[in-house]
Amino acid sequence: MTPTSNPDQASQKVNQEVSQEIILAASSPWVAVVLNLVPGLGTGYIYQRRWRAYWISSGLATAWFVAGGVLSQNVDEVLMPDLVQQNQLIGLGGLLLLAVVTATEAGLAARRAQPSSRQANP
Repeated sequence: MTPTSNPDQASQKVNQEVSQEIILAASSPWVAVVLNLVPGLGTGYIYQRRWRAYWISSGLATAWFVAGGVLSQNVDEVLMPDLVQQNQLIGLGGLLLLAVVTATEAGLAARRAQPSSRQANP
């Protein structure tokens, strides 16, 4: 006879989801936005304890850095200063776009999780 732990696993999963929702609801939307905007690497997700979103945004930022490094390997800084400057602006633009998207998403997620927003939008 094998013990069935399905009710235990189900209640544990529900408790974990509830605790994550409580943490998200308790987090301040503006703090999450500022933390995601300023460093641009998803630190607002750490504040909200949203690890999957943090690792996704960190992976995207790392991939953007690696792509920039790979694409600028054969560029001579002395002979092609305009191309170097263009590559730097594209790199900065991509990181700023990532920061704006993650900041907006973190702020919206925190607002949706707060009890006052649930009463307004059932």
